[in-house]
Amino acid sequence: QVQLVESGGDSVQVGGSLRLSCAYSGYTYSTYCMAWFRQAPGKEREGVAGVDSDDKTTYADFVQGRFTIFKANAGDILYLQMNRLKPEDTAMYYCAMVDPPRLCRGYGGTHPLGLNDYNVWGQGTQVTVSS
Repeated sequence: QVQLVESGGDSVQVGGSLRLSCAYSGYTYSTYCMAWFRQAPGKEREGVAGVDSDDKTTYADFVQGRFTIFKANAGDILYLQMNRLKPEDTAMYYCAMVDPPRLCRGYGGTHPLGLNDYNVWGQGTQVTVSS
């Protein structure tokens, strides 16, 4: 059974940076589709960024070049580097994965960032940005 564990969330000031990590286990394929989502209080969960084992990345419009999604070269860890953070980035951030990878949509191209496009989820890590 695949498990995802996020970490790295914290409280930072506007303009600061954070790196979120998602350690995963139990995944037996070399091919993957993974993503970060977020959910702010009172709002729906939304996609932030997606990546696949072909190194294709997709970002939500609101990222505006501030975030980078990438997987560690060694080890089963997915990262989200977040720079120039804004108060509206305050949310619980979730890691998500597609298992098995044959269910990936948009592999090698634009990744859909819908909730139904991923079927394995972590518990989340809180990011708070204050002015």
